[in-house]
Amino acid sequence: MPKLLDRYIFCEWLKIFVIAIGVTLGILILHDMYDNLGRLIDWGASTEDIVLYYALLLPTLVPVVLPISLLLSLIYILGSLHRNNEITAMRSAGMNVFKITRSLWFAGVLLAGLLLWLNASIIPYAKEQSRTLYDNVKYEDQKKHMKLSDVGKVANLCFNNRKDGRLWFTNSFSSAMNRANGVRVSVLDKEGREVSRVMAREGVYDDVSKCWFFTDGQEITYDAKTHRATKAIGFDKKYYNDFVEEPKIMVLSMRRPKDLSLFETKTLIDAFNDKESYEAKPYLVRWYSIWASAFACIIVVAIAIPFSVAGVRTNPMVGVSKTVGLFFLYFVIDSIFSALGGRGYIPPLWASTIPVVAMMLFALSLYRKAI
Repeated sequence: MPKLLDRYIFCEWLKIFVIAIGVTLGILILHDMYDNLGRLIDWGASTEDIVLYYALLLPTLVPVVLPISLLLSLIYILGSLHRNNEITAMRSAGMNVFKITRSLWFAGVLLAGLLLWLNASIIPYAKEQSRTLYDNVKYEDQKKHMKLSDVGKVANLCFNNRKDGRLWFTNSFSSAMNRANGVRVSVLDKEGREVSRVMAREGVYDDVSKCWFFTDGQEITYDAKTHRATKAIGFDKKYYNDFVEEPKIMVLSMRRPKDLSLFETKTLIDAFNDKESYEAKPYLVRWYSIWASAFACIIVVAIAIPFSVAGVRTNPMVGVSKTVGLFFLYFVIDSIFSALGGRGYIPPLWASTIPVVAMMLFALSLYRKAI
């Protein structure tokens, strides 16, 4: 009997879950089409490019869609069991809450494991490839209307290389040509004092030599104690073989942490070298949050079941309202802690795990009362 009941509840839930995830994905895809489809068409993207872009975009939406779809499907199936008095009949037959809902717990754990696997493999690849395809289409259009040096331009590019003690600032940077205009690079000692500065009209990253060279510039040397210029040497063109900062990493550092994939986040963390640095903290929070986000599926199950079971004795809409409210409260708390961790007020690991652990303990306490 219990196995038959488990299959019945699981199959009923699965039907609603598939519909919910399809509808939610459709809404998010339509939202992106509203923003980007017109641009892709205007830029001359082919039908194959557009189809491939949205095929790659689909997996990147899963971390958002999965918990929401799970929540909606749980609310529906548990509400349906309540309306038909099936939960009352099961409990009258001596079954406790866990026996009734263990197939839903299994579904939550299964989806959490699936999300962990997707976050570690498919989603980072899809996120990077969809962005690359989008950028390539845009750059091809820009090449028809702009100078090559203006294609893929990033304004006011800054990069703090704490590992090697170099602070970069450029007025603009062309991703298409790896060329920067209006370059200033400050070389710092271990105490963060400026010992020299390179200023140039233009800087280019040499893909063969894996270093930068500058044209029409000068190198200024400073006294570390007085910070007065002691020597200034002009040059027409000069290679700096120890300036090995990769443009890709410099551009990535200008993106918001939440827009980066798992692989890109790890690349930036490694580039910063010092995990305690201020620049690295937002990316560490992002790194830990990606892994912790999978547990949202289990939190959803732990929240939905107690209030839905309580709905047998009270108005079921009260339980639904509390479930949805707690679910969104979790994301509000998570956003607050992420902001605190990104600004260095609390360790990044704590910022990512405290909301998950706190909400899980609270949900389990509700579940224990319901049993």
